[in-house]
Amino acid sequence: MVRHREAALRVAYALVGPDAEDVVQDAFVKAHRSLDRFRVDAPFRPWLLRIVSNEGSNRRRAAGRRAALALRVVADRPSGDAAPSPEEAAVAQERREALAAALGRLADGDRLVLACRWFAQLSELETAEVLGCRPGTVKSRLSRATARLRQHLPEGMFDD
Repeated sequence: MVRHREAALRVAYALVGPDAEDVVQDAFVKAHRSLDRFRVDAPFRPWLLRIVSNEGSNRRRAAGRRAALALRVVADRPSGDAAPSPEEAAVAQERREALAAALGRLADGDRLVLACRWFAQLSELETAEVLGCRPGTVKSRLSRATARLRQHLPEGMFDD
């Protein structure tokens, strides 16, 4: 579970925002209880992230809300390089907030496909397993979700 925790958190944050840690914890418990139903010949990560996505969707439906997303996913990670200037840090924070707000305006399905491919860095095949669809469907869903995301972003953002 330690190996897959960050990917699970990324998917959960894209779906439920600040409640992601609770969702991941509940999903891990459910996954542990369901290990007897796991197909040994199948990859583990997509199976686990499917449980995370189901738990996140269930939590959102039960809460009946669309909370603002606090995405740790899009936070800058230390690269070992020199610290960014205050101006660069402010611009990066502004971009993260704009992306989080734009993601918050998308439907759950759009957020999930974006989270799987971009934040959890799953392959198309793994994403298809999480979404329960064909790999070709992932391409079209990702394309449409990206187009909808761009509609909610400031002009020219992330075009570089």
